[in-house]
Amino acid sequence: MNWTLEVVPLPVTDLDRAKEFYADRIGFTVDLDDEVAPGVRIIQLTPPGSRCSVALISGMPPMPGTRAMDPGTLHGLQLCVTDIEAARAELVGRGVEVSPVRHVGATGWADGKGDTWNSFMTFEDPDGNGWTVQEAPSELSQR
Repeated sequence: MNWTLEVVPLPVTDLDRAKEFYADRIGFTVDLDDEVAPGVRIIQLTPPGSRCSVALISGMPPMPGTRAMDPGTLHGLQLCVTDIEAARAELVGRGVEVSPVRHVGATGWADGKGDTWNSFMTFEDPDGNGWTVQEAPSELSQR
C-alpha cells in the first residue's frame, strides 16, 4: 500500500496575502479557494510538478489530538528543483527574498553550489514560515 503526503496545513495570518505570495511570487497553482462552510475558507496551492499541496485555512478548529499552530512556526518545508540557480533567479525576479545558494562544506555552510544533492537556498513567507529549496538530480524528476 502506498502512503502519499498530499496536503500540509500552513499557518498564516492573512489568507489573501499568503495566497498572493505563494501563487504570484513562488508560482504555486491555486487548486481551490472556497468557503466550504460558513466562516471556513480553504485555499489549496500546489508547487509545479508536485502531488503535495499546502493548505491555507481559516475558521476551522484543530484536528482532534492536535493543537493549532501559530503563523510563522512551520519551518523545514523542502522543495526540490533540478536547476537551483535558475530557480533562485526566478524567485528573485518575482521579488522574493532568497538566500544565496549554499552547500555543506568541510567546516559547515559554504557559498556556492556543491556536489549532487548538496545545493540549497532558503526563503520565508510573509508570516515567517521557513522553506528550503534543494537541487536534485534531473533524472529523479522523471519519477
